[in-house]
Amino acid sequence: MSIPVEDVVVPAKVLELARGAELVPVWLNGDGGLTFRTDDGRYVKYGPRTLESSFAAEAGRLEWAGAYTPVPRVLEVGDDMTHEWMVTASLPGRSAVDPAFREDAATAVRAVGEGLRALHDALPIAECPFEWTVPRRIANAADRGIHVPDALREAPRIDRLVVCHGDACMPNTLIGDDGRWSGHVDLGALGVADRWADIAVASMSTVWNYGEGWEDALIEAYGVEPDRGRLAYYRELWNAT
Repeated sequence: MSIPVEDVVVPAKVLELARGAELVPVWLNGDGGLTFRTDDGRYVKYGPRTLESSFAAEAGRLEWAGAYTPVPRVLEVGDDMTHEWMVTASLPGRSAVDPAFREDAATAVRAVGEGLRALHDALPIAECPFEWTVPRRIANAADRGIHVPDALREAPRIDRLVVCHGDACMPNTLIGDDGRWSGHVDLGALGVADRWADIAVASMSTVWNYGEGWEDALIEAYGVEPDRGRLAYYRELWNAT
């Protein structure tokens, strides 16, 4: 989960990518990855190379998804032996965890639920070259030296296959001034999977960002009844991998 930051040391590569623009740090994740906003309408992501995902892979996903739904347009992507970076154009709207929305959780939760459903409905699974299925996630975890408990190796029966966001936590939906979703960001794990893989994480993340009591409101905004079994399974898988 990412956290906002105020004072960070700006890496030399980020200064180079900024090309003289003013930089404002906006996110720091648990792996040491940083995201900066520039004053000329761009975002610069910079972080250590990891086995979980890559900016090159995310760039490919953004370019594909951008034909169907609002996501950031990739301007630059690259890497060296230790780090990687990506520059994207900004989208209209603010993160669902912007201070303004923290004071209006009902609006934010509704927007994220509706936005996730819109994403699932818009992206065509038959044309998607990316996968986020349970076997793929377990294999990715194994590559990183993570053992997934045996109890999680058999997933519930598929409810509905969609192209999942892959990290549908609250901060990754943008909301416009009208209180409606306006775009999605951080699609590095985007791929075909059961829709509950996203719904479980999105609803769980309401607790992290707004406190108890908003999980079912997000699921209602998405437009389905809560499936407690699938919610429990996909939340456990998320925490395990």
